[in-house]
Amino acid sequence: MQFLQAVLLGVPMTLLITLLAFAVGAVLGVPLVLARRSALAPVRVAARLVIDVLRGIPPVVFLFVIYYGVGTDVIKLNALQAAVIGLGLIAAGYMAEIYRGGLLAVHKGQFESAAALGMSHWTALSRIIGPQAVRVALPSATTYAIGLLKDSSIASTITATEILYRAESAARGQGAPLEPFLIAAVVYIALGAPLAWLSRTMDAKMRARVAK
Repeated sequence: MQFLQAVLLGVPMTLLITLLAFAVGAVLGVPLVLARRSALAPVRVAARLVIDVLRGIPPVVFLFVIYYGVGTDVIKLNALQAAVIGLGLIAAGYMAEIYRGGLLAVHKGQFESAAALGMSHWTALSRIIGPQAVRVALPSATTYAIGLLKDSSIASTITATEILYRAESAARGQGAPLEPFLIAAVVYIALGAPLAWLSRTMDAKMRARVAK
């Protein structure tokens, strides 16, 4: 019971890191995907390079650079801030690609119809194309949120007091090398299960609509 209590102390921090990092990624992913689809080739290339860099760097390396580099020499960042910024930037790269997939799923005739009606690019995107793309992207975004929940465990390497950090502390303090980590695994599964169910449900609904 004491191990469970110790691990559960890290749940609020885990959820906070996950939610804030996902929010950062969801917001920053929008300008990235718009730049990725820009009519200007240099903008498209730059956006693709940024996305590839964000997705290509291992999260733990990114967090180390931000926390032990930027967070000490440039501005003062605590573990939570560094984790949210690092994981949020990485999430932005993935969310941009998820958004792009949603946009590509919208039939090009929708774009042509909006243009034929005299709608501006932004009006068509916000009122016609965007809502359809978001519905398509939601299952993938939810699936990514599950991965982000698990990736939040990396924040323990920069002393963020989330689930894995609490499990490691309990293991060291009580001389129990295995039990706290098994409990942590069960807690991660319990936290991710609702998101997994939501992702499958939305995906099934999307497939049913397409089939009609």
